[in-house]
Amino acid sequence: MATDRTGALLVGSIWYTEGENVELFEKIADMQAYLAEAKARGERIGFVPTMGFLHKGHLALIRCAREDDEVDRVVVSIFVNPLQFGPREDYRDYPRDLERDKELCLSGGTDALFVPAVEEMYPEGFATHVEVTGVTDILCGRSRPGHFRGVATVVAKLFNIVQPDSAYFGIKDAQQVVVIRRMVADLNFPVKVKVHPTVREEDGLAVSSRNVYLGPEERQAATVLYRSLKLAGEAIARGERDAARLKQFIEETITAEPLARLDYAEVVSWPDLKPIESLQPGEVLLAVAAYFGRARLIDNLLVEVKA
Repeated sequence: MATDRTGALLVGSIWYTEGENVELFEKIADMQAYLAEAKARGERIGFVPTMGFLHKGHLALIRCAREDDEVDRVVVSIFVNPLQFGPREDYRDYPRDLERDKELCLSGGTDALFVPAVEEMYPEGFATHVEVTGVTDILCGRSRPGHFRGVATVVAKLFNIVQPDSAYFGIKDAQQVVVIRRMVADLNFPVKVKVHPTVREEDGLAVSSRNVYLGPEERQAATVLYRSLKLAGEAIARGERDAARLKQFIEETITAEPLARLDYAEVVSWPDLKPIESLQPGEVLLAVAAYFGRARLIDNLLVEVKA
């Protein structure tokens, strides 16, 4: 990891300046005790849940929390959640680098880092899960059965542990945002869910921890995802309103790339993720997922449809 003479860290093309200190907790009880003291002083907690192997997108969320006038203390969690991985997915191989993540959290202005073990989060006898219905059986939920059950369960646990005032998520995981907002509303979590725009590389590829899986040719090929979305967005701007034609256009653009294996391309309403036939004024979500070698990547574009 590159540093300059001031100790700043280079992530992608962005330098992050090191802060003073970050507290690290591995036990739930210790994390809760630390936060209880902060809350007793009237401090408001901003929370960024992650699976680690941090990138510019995570750092943007941490910065967003750090700069939020409604937040006094920033907490980041790093936990690769086994419940959201399918049996043939990459849980064991998911990239991990805690020392690097600690440095980046410090550089981004994190006050406390929560890094629990699997046994701490899911002790023997664990038998409770959270399931959000209606918005989880489409898009990634259709391709990854049980994924969002695992997401909702771990986020509910983390919200109960940290009890944040605000929590920060990236819109790249748009379906996840919808699921978490639904869970927060339905279960009356007293937390504001705040959403940050997708962070991209210069060529448009959405930053992702799984980008590390890409070889040079696959990395170049993966730019077709955002390119297909932008082209569809331009078609909407020109007046295209037929969802099936837009979906076909996205699919054809992606499948024309030899190294891409399409998982799905969808055009759905926002924020309820309902299938649509004809675009109406308001926002729609263009969403894609595809494999490039071993990497399954997702991307999306929210488009404002004019009357």
